[in-house]
Amino acid sequence: MGFVREKLSAKFFVFLTVAFILIHAPLIGNYIRVINTLFHESGHALVALLSGDVEKISLFMNSEGATYSRQSTWIGRFITSLAGYIFSSFMAFLSFLLIRKKKQNLLIDILLAFIALNLIFWVRNPYGVFWLLSFAACFLYLLIKGTPGFRDHLLLMIASILLVDSLKSAYEILYLSIASPQTAGDAANLARLTILLPAPVWGGFFFAQALWFSWFGLKRGYYRA
Repeated sequence: MGFVREKLSAKFFVFLTVAFILIHAPLIGNYIRVINTLFHESGHALVALLSGDVEKISLFMNSEGATYSRQSTWIGRFITSLAGYIFSSFMAFLSFLLIRKKKQNLLIDILLAFIALNLIFWVRNPYGVFWLLSFAACFLYLLIKGTPGFRDHLLLMIASILLVDSLKSAYEILYLSIASPQTAGDAANLARLTILLPAPVWGGFFFAQALWFSWFGLKRGYYRA
């Protein structure tokens, strides 16, 4: 049992290392990182629908994104600003949990559902549409042509990319909230909404929750596989 656990752990850290290399690779790195951006912006959008509406989502070539929404209440704007980083971290956790429970088909359905949801209702900018269509086409092709073992490894790689990039993006917002608080995206929005809590507090919160979801996801979703 100890040997199996050690083997699984080694395999997992290989996937984490490859994911880290991929998201930093020229050209393809930004393309791959958009999968995390998709869930980040979808988190904003889904919560925004509870108290307002969503005009559109844009996904950009540099891996950044933007959600344009309207909320009628302070609490709606507050929760919407919170949702992006939390949702992307949660999706990394959920991906590992579903893999651990051998529910790969459900994970595939979730990935394709978010792609379809954004393509039909929210994403309209040319690069965003291109990314959704190209990623869906490549993903489906690999699933159809690949063996079950290949499918499982592909999903593990996507989960690893989500985990690594959710941590990376949360660290970046923490750094930006300290170095340039006024331009720190969601942390700056939350600072304006709460007044007494400056951007670095929210940057620290985003990074802390990303660390927690990563640890909890690894503990419950991978090491117990």
